[in-house]
Amino acid sequence: MLTTLHPNRMSTTQPSSIEENEIILGTGMGPLRFGATMDEVRTLVGEPEEIEESDDDDDFEHQAWNYHEEDYLLSLYFDREDDFRLSCIETDNPNMRLFGEAIYGLSVDQVKAIMARHNQPTPELETMEEGAVRLSYEKSMIDLYFEEGELQFVNFGVFINDDMEVQWPKQ
Repeated sequence: MLTTLHPNRMSTTQPSSIEENEIILGTGMGPLRFGATMDEVRTLVGEPEEIEESDDDDDFEHQAWNYHEEDYLLSLYFDREDDFRLSCIETDNPNMRLFGEAIYGLSVDQVKAIMARHNQPTPELETMEEGAVRLSYEKSMIDLYFEEGELQFVNFGVFINDDMEVQWPKQ
């Protein structure tokens, strides 16, 4: 049951399941799987509250479907060159989990430790103009964003091989 993802259901009526908020690198989050069509996503989470189209000067033409929940935002990205299949997810869901561990609000060092325990290679660390910090694991296609030392949101996508080919997860 998708209580926290579906916009027409009250997310406070029952707790969200761990699996629903579990980030699976290269695969998706909970029931949302990279490679899903727009219709499949619509069936899982309903109509988005907002659809953003990419700018003409963007390298990749895409649509972002935004779902505004009570306490977080879920954005789903569909790229034209991938036949508008789900290729990226961004969320600031306070219940998000990675490798079975709650990660929202953790420090950079705490997240690095979790990633190291799961054999994730050394990340790149960048301080953004506005003072936020981005921790990037390029091979794992995940960027983690920290403000005031705490993880605030995550952007992650389908794996891409060394030849720049999308590696859709097995359905």
